[in-house]
Amino acid sequence: MFNIGAGEFIALAVIALILIGPDKLPSFAQSAARFLHKMRGMANSATSQLRENLGPGYEDLQVSDLHPKQFIKKHLDNLATETNVDVNDLKKSAQIDPDLL
Repeated sequence: MFNIGAGEFIALAVIALILIGPDKLPSFAQSAARFLHKMRGMANSATSQLRENLGPGYEDLQVSDLHPKQFIKKHLDNLATETNVDVNDLKKSAQIDPDLL
């Protein structure tokens, strides 16, 4: 998820141990876990409210689908499957001729 390797994780743990101290580190980790749990709950709540407000047809909405490129790609794929058109043929026909530039 964050692309953190073992060496980077150990370095972060050592820095946290130095900055926070060994006696406060467990309570800090517990507070950080509570914060992340609350943030995840807020994000899930916002996603579910967005699904409810958008109405039918958006039950399978993912947050990553809201990225403009993903949104357009998903709808073009749906359109291509509905009309039985191959997306690769569309991509080839949509290319710009270099001689025109």
